[in-house]
Amino acid sequence: MKHLFRLGTTPRDSARPRPVVGVASQRIALPAPQRTGGMPIMEAFARRRTTRRFASTALDDTTLSNLLWAADGNNREPEGGRTAPSALGLHEVDIYAALACGLYRYDPHQHCLDLAVASDLRGLTGYQDFVGDAPLDLVYVADLARMHEIAASQREPFASASAGAIVQNVYLFCAGTGLAVAVRGWLNRSTLAVAMRLPRDSVAVLAQTVGHFDVANPEESS
Repeated sequence: MKHLFRLGTTPRDSARPRPVVGVASQRIALPAPQRTGGMPIMEAFARRRTTRRFASTALDDTTLSNLLWAADGNNREPEGGRTAPSALGLHEVDIYAALACGLYRYDPHQHCLDLAVASDLRGLTGYQDFVGDAPLDLVYVADLARMHEIAASQREPFASASAGAIVQNVYLFCAGTGLAVAVRGWLNRSTLAVAMRLPRDSVAVLAQTVGHFDVANPEESS
């Protein structure tokens, strides 16, 4: 039986900003990503799955670096090409990393994390019980103001497609490195927008939890 999670119209009672663990550095300089090696792509497809139980163990800096680069990193310098496609090359989706030490925005050009909010916002990134305890919750935020070349009525659908491409990159990375992962579309977007201090034209499209498998509590995955 698949693991059941709570759905609702308001966050869980325990879902609120929490003090950071450790120091909320203004910038986290990531090590250079490892662009070679890894599992063959067909094997990664065979291993791709969603899981909803995570160990609380933090991800090391090398894993975090490789994960973010695989998600939407700069893979074609100097023209700024990225690992994930985007209509018209607008790259309107920003990746926010909700960690115990704060909320950070990924800068794919500098390959670093810049502090956005000095609070632990993991528990606000969804309704499922695991989101506040897993080590990393990624939130994909579309900056609709960047999409001036696309009709206003089509901006969110295009942004959702871009976010979906990033989501699959993360899934394949996790499959290839033995990490647990779950994408989530059930978000309280208004609450997140306030907590994340998002600009008016920005909207959280999807979220994705990443961590190590909880080997003590295995489950069926999808």
